[in-house]
Amino acid sequence: MEAKTAKKSQKICRMLGLATKARYLVSGGYMTERAIKSGTAKLVIVAEDASANTRKSFSDACNFYQVPIYFFGISTELGQAMGKEARVSLALTDTGFAVAVRKLLDEEAKI
Repeated sequence: MEAKTAKKSQKICRMLGLATKARYLVSGGYMTERAIKSGTAKLVIVAEDASANTRKSFSDACNFYQVPIYFFGISTELGQAMGKEARVSLALTDTGFAVAVRKLLDEEAKI
């Protein structure tokens, strides 16, 4: 069962890497918040190791602007998927990528 979860996590990270290369992903607190407020964010991912204040802040913003939010991975894992240093938050700005990643995140949650 853990092997399936690991494979799903790898798929999600690969999708995030592709979205980064295609420039459909923004990261970091300021850029993620800006994408949410401007309406360009289609999906927000916050690292599970983010502070309680950060988690609440993004949860509140996503609820207000009706953007799906998921808590996934750790900050170093998210940063590595993007080829950057640790990232606590990121936003997908393309609907296609957002739907694909959301499907994988939902499948991982069921395992």
